[in-house]
Amino acid sequence: MISVALKLSVRDLRHADLASCGWSGSERHLAGVARQLERARLGEVDYLAVCTATDVPVAKGGVDYQVEEGVGTLWQLAVHPALQSCGIGTFLIGAAELRIRNRGLLQAELGVEEDNPRARALYERLGYVVRGRRPDAWTEQAPDGTLRRHETMCTVMRKRLA
Repeated sequence: MISVALKLSVRDLRHADLASCGWSGSERHLAGVARQLERARLGEVDYLAVCTATDVPVAKGGVDYQVEEGVGTLWQLAVHPALQSCGIGTFLIGAAELRIRNRGLLQAELGVEEDNPRARALYERLGYVVRGRRPDAWTEQAPDGTLRRHETMCTVMRKRLA
């Protein structure tokens, strides 16, 4: 077995990063991320990038402080598919939780699609507990460029931060 150690860092995601984040979603998704970067500039959200030593993002995700008072809501968490199950998601969530604590908040929340048991298992390992369920929906872009509505049910999970 060969193992490789990656030197990772976390920083704010930048507009210039979007060109190298095609692995995380369609052009429509990345346009939405660009809009979220404007919210980050206003202090409403944090949008993080986990980068390799070459400063290229291999994971990204946001923390929205406007969803519920006193809670940082994690969303749009994504790790490059080739690097999943390597601890990068754990690293990203830890960085997001630190940002939440640095704002003086003590709770983190996220929603996980019910057909994503791997992600849910990660969140449970990190101390998130089920708080309820809620439907969610968004418009997504298919590989052929057409738009379709994606509807799903999410499990809402919360963690008290120490």
